[in-house]
Amino acid sequence: MVVRNMALGRTIISIFIGLVSLTGCSLSEEAEKPQSNGPIPAAVTTVQPASENELIVAAGTVRLRRETSLGFTTAGKVASVRFEEGDRVKRGAVLAALDNSNVAADLGAARAERDRAESEFGRIETLFKDGWVTKARLEQSEAAARAARARIQSTEFASRTSSIVAPGNGIILARNIDAGQIVAAGTPALVLGEIDKGFVLRVPMTDADAARVRVGMPAKVLISAISDLPIDAVVSEKDARADERTGTFEVSFLLPGNDRLRSGQLGKVEVEVSRASSETFAIPANAIFGVRTGEGLVFVVDAKNRVKQRNVSIGKLTDKNLEVLSGLVEGDVIVTRGVEKLRDGDLIKPIRAVK
Repeated sequence: MVVRNMALGRTIISIFIGLVSLTGCSLSEEAEKPQSNGPIPAAVTTVQPASENELIVAAGTVRLRRETSLGFTTAGKVASVRFEEGDRVKRGAVLAALDNSNVAADLGAARAERDRAESEFGRIETLFKDGWVTKARLEQSEAAARAARARIQSTEFASRTSSIVAPGNGIILARNIDAGQIVAAGTPALVLGEIDKGFVLRVPMTDADAARVRVGMPAKVLISAISDLPIDAVVSEKDARADERTGTFEVSFLLPGNDRLRSGQLGKVEVEVSRASSETFAIPANAIFGVRTGEGLVFVVDAKNRVKQRNVSIGKLTDKNLEVLSGLVEGDVIVTRGVEKLRDGDLIKPIRAVK
């Protein structure tokens, strides 16, 4: 009897363990199933045409508006260089000079030759009047006198240009020579930035952007080294041809005077231009997914609040929006947040942003 009861107890325990196991499996399977088949909350917005204008944002470098390379017009030995890079100079200051010992000697020799040639011409002219020499001899003597005078002018020019003089108030941006160095005529010796002409932000732009920027347009420039606030600028110059290496056009934005401006500082410019196409739309950048070159996907919401993937062509990306060139029409409702949770055909609960 006892044995039978023990066997019956074991059977009951086995059945209970089996039920517990089955129940556990059922609970696990139930946990794996979706808890709800209701609509998925998702933020949406209505597609509207982009504004008629758009912002071009680009980075550039601060430069003095006029940065001039200076050099000697004649070859020679550098006698002195009076300023270093970063020094401020005034108009008319002598920046560097050649050793003009040879020039002075040449000038003395040229003057002596001029005196001799003019004296000889005077003597031949008198002889010609008396009929002792031919006209050809007279003309030869006159030509020699003119050549001697021209040599004087050339040597005096070399003497005057044996030094480099600042053409205006400015800053020495580069110094490429030292005393004792032998330089050739025309070698860039110094680079002077003329302060009187002001500073500009020079920005490389694509041909499409540069074509929409015109001289005189207002712009906002941010230079972090000066201020966290943008400053007013204006388009002052635009290159007539592209850089051969980069294919970009350099656009200059004239900056207002500021003692903290320095050549080489980095800045960012924002200039408002007319939009290239009036049939574009601006949507939040996080509304798009599956991005490929020039293309992407968005979820469009139908009248029954079900989403459908749609392929769109995309243009420029700004800090806030993405330009859509085709694939959407005005009035389309698209999902702007939560696209990663959705699948094609899902039912959503639209949530619109409070304006």
